[in-house]
Amino acid sequence: MKVNEQKLNEIVEKAISDLAAGYGGVMVALGDKLGLYRAMAGQGPLSSTEVAKLAGCAERYVREWLNSQAAAGYVVYHPSSETYELTPEQAMVLANEDSPLFLPPAWEVPASMWFDEEKTIEAFRTGRGIGWDEHNPRLYRGVAAFYRNAYQGQLVSDWLPALENGTEKLNAGAKIADVGCGHGHSTIIMAEAFPGSRFWGFDIHPDSIEAARANAKKRGVGDRVTFEVADAKNYPAQGFDLICFFDCLHDMGDPVGAARHAREALSPNGSIMLVEPYANDRVEDNLNSIGRLYYSASTTLCCAHSLSEEGMALGAQAGEKKLTKVLKEAGFWTIRAAKKTPFNLIVEAQP
Repeated sequence: MKVNEQKLNEIVEKAISDLAAGYGGVMVALGDKLGLYRAMAGQGPLSSTEVAKLAGCAERYVREWLNSQAAAGYVVYHPSSETYELTPEQAMVLANEDSPLFLPPAWEVPASMWFDEEKTIEAFRTGRGIGWDEHNPRLYRGVAAFYRNAYQGQLVSDWLPALENGTEKLNAGAKIADVGCGHGHSTIIMAEAFPGSRFWGFDIHPDSIEAARANAKKRGVGDRVTFEVADAKNYPAQGFDLICFFDCLHDMGDPVGAARHAREALSPNGSIMLVEPYANDRVEDNLNSIGRLYYSASTTLCCAHSLSEEGMALGAQAGEKKLTKVLKEAGFWTIRAAKKTPFNLIVEAQP
């Protein structure tokens, strides 16, 4: 078979670029954990010696790391002065831990995927699932930290106001459930914004619930937030005014059953808010960087957990059409896409 040299070179270039990005993830994680980005933020051009001193690290390692960051475009190198600078824009992504665009924790997720490689290989060959609790602990830290900032930046300001009477309901005092709450960041963000409401967070992972309780205490909302270990079909039906699923319904073995239980747990005028990774309904419309990110995570995490429960494995790129079908099967008939972003689809549903 004849090989097209141009196409061959293109795929090799793509593979080398991806390999460099893989190495780069390690560099970003080091820069975050060693405080190198934070040391550079707001300081203007710095020599490698100055960066090393500010971060308390050895200069020779720091110099090589800085060159890797300059090659990646994560810092600016000034040849005339042989200095390195972290711009305000770069700092928002790499140094500011409260920025909604802060990304370093996200590299914990592929790290966990590498650690779990043997489990994934076995799952591919046998068809069995991998439960959420079976993954390397770096997964939980990475997912919690990565989503916390996204929720911090958009949940209260954009997503809840997009619901029908969403903000008004919570301001007046409501009962809200956060199903699949993980480390509780989404629950806590809402509790901070709406002190007159009460919040319950449910998750099947005991370690995550323990972390959620600690986070609530740290943030001073323990008086109005309760975290309990429970799965999506068995938490108490307390007449909730709003039930939220943040990036988790597609992971569940029985998303229809989970949505049906949510319907039964609602107050008469209650609704659910479903936050899912953004996806178009057709595969060919998801063949981009975001789709690649979500399909990859879905392969090892989302589908794997659903299959561990012998589930339908919706996947992280289910799309609005499939999600609507799930909600209709669960007894929801008023369904609308309340908000769409490049990364998220926010759906509101009422019985």
